[in-house]
Amino acid sequence: MAAGSAYASGLVSSFHGSWGTSTMGEDYHAVVRSARSHVRVGKPCRGAALMKNVNEGKGLFAPLVVVTRNIVGKKTFNQLRGKAIALHSQVITEFCKAIGADGKQRQGLIRLAKKNGEKLGFLA
Repeated sequence: MAAGSAYASGLVSSFHGSWGTSTMGEDYHAVVRSARSHVRVGKPCRGAALMKNVNEGKGLFAPLVVVTRNIVGKKTFNQLRGKAIALHSQVITEFCKAIGADGKQRQGLIRLAKKNGEKLGFLA
């Protein structure tokens, strides 16, 4: 009588299978086997340099920077550039101390120096 009252009240389901066949039936193992046969694991493809310097060739000093990097070598050049950037940051910090600027203004000046260096080609 409960089933008849369910149909009478409009509670009808479109599900006509069983839970066992929908998740663990005979098709389940066929799907698992086919999925395993299509999965391939290989070595990642590595070509030449994937990343290129976006500032290379841009700016007034870019050609000089590129030639210098090619002459002294990339490792030595990056060490030299790091020392120059650190020295310039120290100069900016000392200037900010002299005029009484706070840390936020100092950070703004350092970011501005980096943007100007990019525009002029020092970071090529």
